[in-house]
Amino acid sequence: MTGLSLALAACNTTDTTDTIRINKAQGGEENIASLTAVIDSNPQDPEGYNTRGSAYGRAGEFKRALSDFNQALTLNPRFFQAYANRGLIYRNMGQPEAALADYNMALKLNPRYDVAFIGRGNVYRQAGQLDAAMNDYNQAIGLDTTDPRAYHNRGLIYQKRGNHAKAIEDFSTAISLSPSSAEPYNGRGISYVAMNDDDNAFADFNHAIELDGSLAESWANQALIYERKGDMRRAYKSYAHALSLDLKYQPARDGVARTRAATGMPAQ
Repeated sequence: MTGLSLALAACNTTDTTDTIRINKAQGGEENIASLTAVIDSNPQDPEGYNTRGSAYGRAGEFKRALSDFNQALTLNPRFFQAYANRGLIYRNMGQPEAALADYNMALKLNPRYDVAFIGRGNVYRQAGQLDAAMNDYNQAIGLDTTDPRAYHNRGLIYQKRGNHAKAIEDFSTAISLSPSSAEPYNGRGISYVAMNDDDNAFADFNHAIELDGSLAESWANQALIYERKGDMRRAYKSYAHALSLDLKYQPARDGVARTRAATGMPAQ
């Protein structure tokens, strides 16, 4: 494959903006102990359980998170934020039907809750129901949301449908709302590649690496531009680094296989 077909095969977007970023520090003993102390001082306050549940979720302790959200909802059955937070946990646990039920309840309690529209849209998008997902993102944006995920994830749908000009607009808005996030730079860069604007794509991929050097996607995308320019040694180096970050990331594996011969490196 060469040219655009190679670009589209090598570039991937990930769902990192609509799944929980695991952050063990936020679920560390000291932080949890502090939140538990707040709950112990006022065990009838549902907000304490909701806050600790969110911390457990970010730490990847989903069962404990569910327990806290359940307790928050027992204390306040109209706590729409807790429904949406529990919906995110269910989504991360691979239970989309339970997630949808919670997002629907959050929206029943608060029809203007943008977070629930975005969360439900993410479930729909993951299930391939792109029209339903687009409608939810549009709803959130129509509520003047400042949550960058609405624009980023709508941009992913535009991108999937080949409307790269619209995708670039949405990724740019997501960047303006969250300039320290690497994901929208990767998304916008991929659409630039699709429009054969390698210079802007390269700038976006490099900036994504500056913001977060731990994303295999960013390094594989950078490698793609090197490959399109014919700089196979640098392409191989970046693909190999991407693969070292995520051994299961297929674009990196494919890129290493394509560019290895040009470097003189033996097959593994």
